[in-house]
Amino acid sequence: MTAVYRIGVIGCGGIANGKHMPSLKKLKQVQMVAFCDIEEERAHKAAAEYGTEGSQVYTDYRELLQDGTIDIVHVCTPNDSHAEIAIAALEAGKHVMCEKPMAKTAADAKAMMEAARRTGKKLTIGYNNRFRPDSQHLKKLCEEGELGHIYYAKAHAIRRRAVPTWGVFLDEDKQGGGPLIDIGTHALDLTLWMMNNYKPKVVLGTSYHKLSQREGAANAWGPWDPAKFTVEDSAFGMVVMEDGATITLESSWALNSLDVDEAKCTLCGTEGGADMKGGLRINGEKHSRLYTTEVDLHAGGVAFYDGATEDAPDVEMRMWIKAIEEDAEPVVTPEQAYVVSQILEAIYESARTGQAVYVG
Repeated sequence: MTAVYRIGVIGCGGIANGKHMPSLKKLKQVQMVAFCDIEEERAHKAAAEYGTEGSQVYTDYRELLQDGTIDIVHVCTPNDSHAEIAIAALEAGKHVMCEKPMAKTAADAKAMMEAARRTGKKLTIGYNNRFRPDSQHLKKLCEEGELGHIYYAKAHAIRRRAVPTWGVFLDEDKQGGGPLIDIGTHALDLTLWMMNNYKPKVVLGTSYHKLSQREGAANAWGPWDPAKFTVEDSAFGMVVMEDGATITLESSWALNSLDVDEAKCTLCGTEGGADMKGGLRINGEKHSRLYTTEVDLHAGGVAFYDGATEDAPDVEMRMWIKAIEEDAEPVVTPEQAYVVSQILEAIYESARTGQAVYVG
């Protein structure tokens, strides 16, 4: 008989409703039995829509963690509380999925990683873009050596005008930053994962507040309040890895550019290259001729992907629960997510000081 895992959701806002709870509801081997939010009404709403009969509602996550029948906790709160809640949940004997980024600071991310090691419970971070069909296929090609040694890569997270004006996205104290830590984190995670390279050496970064102070600016979600826009509107970084490989990272919520791409990467290796521009393209040289191949992602399955109708968040949640069932390493490990946090923090520090930052 398949075990049924009891899940508690801490933070019942946008990301919980947009990704975690709808995807978890599709899995037969889990039950959402507890919901916590500082706004009690949101927790009640989530319990009514996604919970089992008799689901509990809390406004203090500590009370939720006292329930010894809960096996798994999903942390879907602002960045500044990720570490506090995740560590407490791990120490309470729960497996934890924490939404990205791992934490507001690299020190907090490291503490989370160490807590997972200390408790023996599983910890993963919500980098759901790894589970897209194009990402999964490209990862397979990288593992098979089709690109050779990847020594240059670009991580893309550019929006022309799409500043999230709700919640705490514009609050530096709560989030730790703007587009770099919000969407740049996805692109960087994807790039490092493809390269299987988690040893950064030195980082140089810049960040800008060029458009954030404009009144009545055009924006996908309506004009922002400049007084509340305390994070950067764009940030850029260059990372040199220990083996000499170079990664450039570009991120923006507001930038005068038509070259927009989000959660994508470009890879350049000794045997070939790849990019995700409008689809997955592979390039290289064969028989003294250059070639470009556009990959048809609907012609067959790839690892972890059981058909074109399964969305990336559904695959993410399915693989997370599978890792717990099989006592296996999650697809996104805390060690990998910690390196992402290290690099993001180094870009911010370099932007602030004007100096290169050595990581290690």
